[in-house]
Order: sequence, then C-alpha cells, then structure tokens
Amino acid sequence: MTDNLLTDNPALYEARFPDPGRLAGRWAEDCLRRHGAGKRVLDMGCGTGRDAAWLHDAGREVTGADLSGAMLAHARAHHPGPEYVRADLHGFDLGHGRFDAVVCLDSALLYCHTNDQLDGFLSSCRRALAPGGLLVAEMRNGAYFLGRTDLLDTPRADEFAWRGTVHRSVTTLTVDRTDQLLRRRRVWTADDGSAPVEQRSAWRLLFPQELRHLLAAHGYEVLELHDGPGPRTEPPWQEGLLPGRTTDADRLHVVARLTCTTTH
Repeated sequence: MTDNLLTDNPALYEARFPDPGRLAGRWAEDCLRRHGAGKRVLDMGCGTGRDAAWLHDAGREVTGADLSGAMLAHARAHHPGPEYVRADLHGFDLGHGRFDAVVCLDSALLYCHTNDQLDGFLSSCRRALAPGGLLVAEMRNGAYFLGRTDLLDTPRADEFAWRGTVHRSVTTLTVDRTDQLLRRRRVWTADDGSAPVEQRSAWRLLFPQELRHLLAAHGYEVLELHDGPGPRTEPPWQEGLLPGRTTDADRLHVVARLTCTTTH
C-alpha cells in the first residue's frame, strides 16, 4: 500500500487525468497575459510538470514546486524546461521578490486545511512575489456545497486502462462541517491481482467572500473571482472567453494582485 497511488505513480496520474491540450496551462497563461504579468512564474503544486512546461514553452521563466519527490522526478524527466524544486505550499521560501506570478492549479491551494496553513501559503506567496505580482488559482468552490448534495449522495466509480491493466476506483465524498473540509475516500482495484488500495485525503472548503477576506488581509487586490469558464468547468474555457461574474458552480477561479509586501 502506498501513501497516494497517483502521487507515487506520476505516469499513472497522467493516464487517469489526461490533458493533451494543456487546457489548465493555457487558461493560466491567458490570465497572466490579460493582466500584464512578467515572465517569472512559480507553479506551486506543479505535480507532473505538464502545466509548468507549457508555460515555459509559451515564453515564461518557470519554476515548478511540489512536495512529492516522485512527481518532481517525473517532471524533470518528461516535462523539461522549468526549474523544479521541492517545497511545501504550507510555507516556503524560494527567494524574496523572485517571481512576477504564482500559479496554483487543480485545487492545490485547498490542501491548506487550517487557517494557519492558508496564512502560511499566502505569506509565502507574498514573500516570493515582486511588487504588483499576480496570484492565479483554480480550485473547488466551497459555496457549491451549500444546499447541494449531488456530489455526496452516491459514490463515483471510474475506470481506465494503462499499460495493459484496468484500474478501477470508487470515490466517496463527505463534508466535514466542523473543520470545513471535503473529505475523500477512494478505493483502488486493478485486474492484475494486486491488493486493493484505500486512500483518504481532503480539501479545504473555501467560500468566495472568505477568500476575498483572506487575500485582502495578506495585501492582495482581487481582480477576478468567478466560477467559470475555466479549465475544469463544463463547458470548458476556450481562448477568447472572458471571466464570468458568478461564484455559484463547483469551481472557483481567482486572480489577485499583490499591493502590499509588508509582513504581519
């Protein structure tokens, strides 16, 4: 049994979550370009490096950061171009004012489960950004779960084939209202005779006005906060589409500019 089947097997992760069009990277680049960000970009929680490499190929000077050594090794081997470093999003120091933008995609920010961890992330980004730098993030929307249970009512079953083996997963989501977490239990099975693997993880449920308050408290001005279109919305974002005005659907997208670099 591994700590996280997909994180420990990055090639399997890319097979489970294919993104051949690099939609997430293209969406992030569109945000950076529309708001005039400089070239130096930190992709925090870069995972396998697909988006970091796409941003690099688009002309950015990219550093990809992740806590998983397996992910970073895969990124260096399969998605070269960026500099890849190990860092914890709960608190990191990659140099003062070194970046013009921090990108944090695919709900990576929501692995900050506590207020202290959220403060650590936003403070670290503030330290890493040059004055006027951007924070671009994409994540689940906590507000979606107010009165809605469609994602909670029935376990979700998925399967995909990779290298001749069929992998199946059953995912159950529950809301922990006390800790404001969306908890995930996922059981993996495969037709190669391997034992089932059970994994548990969680995302912080952030609400739009809560996120505005947190960003303002750390010296950021919110430029965009909306539920789509984005790289994981339905229908997905396409070039030329401008951000929406609502925050009701299941994804949340934020672009914020650093206006104050002083520490608390």
